[in-house]
Amino acid sequence: MTKYIVVSGGVVSGIGKGVIASSTGLLLKTLGLKVTAIKIDPYMNIDAGTMRPQEHGEVYVLNDGGEVDLDLGNYERYLNVTLSRDNNITTGKIYREVIEKERKGEYLGKTVQIVPHVTNEIQDWIERVSKIPVDETGEEPDVCIVELGGTVGDIESAPFVEAMRQFQFRVGHDNFALIHVSLVPDMHGEQKTKPTQTTVHSLRGLGLLPDLIACRLLVPQPLRPDTKRKISMFCHVAAEQVFGVHDVSSVYHVPLLLRSQGIVEYLTKRLNLDQVHITKEMYDRGASLTQRWKDMTSGSERVFDTVNIVLVGKYTDMKDSYMSVTKSLEHSAFRVHRKLILQWVESSDLEPETQEAAPARYHDAWRAVVGAGGILVPGGFGNRGTEGMLLAIKYARDQKIPFLGICLGFQLAVIEWCRNVLNISTATSAEFDPETKTPAVIFMPEISKTHMGGTMRLGLRPTVFEPGTETWSKARKLYGGAGIIWERHRHRYEVNPEWVGQITKSGLDFVGKDEKGERMQIMELKNHPFFMGLQAHPEFCTRPLNPSPPFLGFVAAASGSGVLEEQIAAQLKNFVPPHPEDAMVSEEELRKGHPVPHGQDKVLINGTGASAA
Repeated sequence: MTKYIVVSGGVVSGIGKGVIASSTGLLLKTLGLKVTAIKIDPYMNIDAGTMRPQEHGEVYVLNDGGEVDLDLGNYERYLNVTLSRDNNITTGKIYREVIEKERKGEYLGKTVQIVPHVTNEIQDWIERVSKIPVDETGEEPDVCIVELGGTVGDIESAPFVEAMRQFQFRVGHDNFALIHVSLVPDMHGEQKTKPTQTTVHSLRGLGLLPDLIACRLLVPQPLRPDTKRKISMFCHVAAEQVFGVHDVSSVYHVPLLLRSQGIVEYLTKRLNLDQVHITKEMYDRGASLTQRWKDMTSGSERVFDTVNIVLVGKYTDMKDSYMSVTKSLEHSAFRVHRKLILQWVESSDLEPETQEAAPARYHDAWRAVVGAGGILVPGGFGNRGTEGMLLAIKYARDQKIPFLGICLGFQLAVIEWCRNVLNISTATSAEFDPETKTPAVIFMPEISKTHMGGTMRLGLRPTVFEPGTETWSKARKLYGGAGIIWERHRHRYEVNPEWVGQITKSGLDFVGKDEKGERMQIMELKNHPFFMGLQAHPEFCTRPLNPSPPFLGFVAAASGSGVLEEQIAAQLKNFVPPHPEDAMVSEEELRKGHPVPHGQDKVLINGTGASAA
């Protein structure tokens, strides 16, 4: 029987339920258990794909093309698993399923209601998805972490809370545990327990009893013993069931913080985890994971050398908009033994208009760019701020500063080259000017222009390196010298195929293309320390113990002489793809015309097949 651990939240949202849920799952993996995760988002959207980054943070993309909540990124990174779109439940998805069943007559003419039909659909969904293998073993998970988004008491969360109340009886007491995360405000040194008492009281009134209360403190000071005793008394739990989660130097210390307070021992006893059969191989993997994680976190504490990265983006007022990018930089910095200094530059602040309207912001932005060890331009949509990004890219190219462009950043690097090297001053993207006569970047012909949700080129896709690149391409070497690689995509626009010839002749190389050789996916500049762009989003596949190759190369190049060469040598020897083998097809199979699994569609090497999802 699968064990279920539900993580709920109280008082306020955004206090770290996702990190606590991921950390709990990681600790269970160190025991040798197989762990999966599900995120419940109680909004009416079908998925996160149509949300603005400032609205809900980063839209995280999965192998199957699912556009989901950023917490699934936490799960994949901590647990080193590959999830599907069904691991993200939304109110919109549940209601759509219920309505479709009603239209088909599956409820046999009964009145369709929240209870039992919606709550049963939620429970059935969780039980079904919890059985799907997510790691390299290909076996059913032992434990499923279910994170309930929002806070207890929200109107939109009510059906999900009721479903969990029923679910605990469906699976049985020994297979269901609840961790409730609550804010404990620190007011001038006094830790206040009343908000936690109130939210636990509300939770109990809804029929759910917390097994563990994780007290989140937004200060470096830990939970005091007297505060723990008070919460224990008024929330009707034993003192050992109250955990403190204070601010630590990095989120990667949270698993160790929880372990030190006995969470593993408590959950083992509460869920009878010691009765789950664990093979010696899985036990050894868990022990290895424990040691490697400890080495990573302790090693990061002893680092004194720094690497200064400037991120030039258009959503910098909401740092979660670039969550995976930030994590990729952190993981890479761990690997090269550098402390990451990340500066955020709003791209529009680099534009001449800002110099007149807000000169202080303009000069601060350019001061950061000029002092950068590396310049990163991430993905995004729309025209705003793109001229500032182009200026930053030109500066990186001219001044030989390491540069990495992701998705929009890749497209803008091509546009900048066309404007300033090919002297096509009006070169632009059809995204910015649909009527342009000089489109260096065009709308992909198979993409819908009327429907926004789930209509981009999405999910895991192959990139085939051009012949001869194995001798010089930094990108290829960072991927271990492989002839074909797989990364996740999310875009509607591509480099204009009609311009590729003249761009390549002028010195900008497209070293990686799609499986048909028609779509440009990786570009590099030879006579530059590090100048690389990818149409894909490699940040979605980074892992703390296995950094994304382009980000690793970028951070290494920005770290100083010899570091990039050292990491390339290590990657050529030790690189391990983050994807399961059945998600990838070999180069030989590709060229034989076998289907490429990259989401819901099937595109063949000979060009036949369905259009992109």
